[in-house]
Amino acid sequence: MISPWRTGAAFGAVIGLFHLGWAALVALEAAQPVIDFILKIHFVELPLKIAPFNLELAVTLVSVTMALGYAGGVIFAWLWNWLHDGRGQGAARPAKAST
Repeated sequence: MISPWRTGAAFGAVIGLFHLGWAALVALEAAQPVIDFILKIHFVELPLKIAPFNLELAVTLVSVTMALGYAGGVIFAWLWNWLHDGRGQGAARPAKAST
């Protein structure tokens, strides 16, 4: 079994750090070439312009993505545990050996 709370914390941290990095790119005014490249390799042409850095929006971005990552990690762990304890496979649970 994996811990839903630790898995949620790990997912939230990874996704939050990713978005913290994005906010740092915006603050350093280095985000435009990154988004242009990402869109180009996805065959997307849009006239997008990165807005000026706003600390309040950056904090909101990182907080919301961390919370969603945490929730996603908890759900992932619950599903993982459910699928790996026998109930998610449509089979009876194997008997535990007594010691």
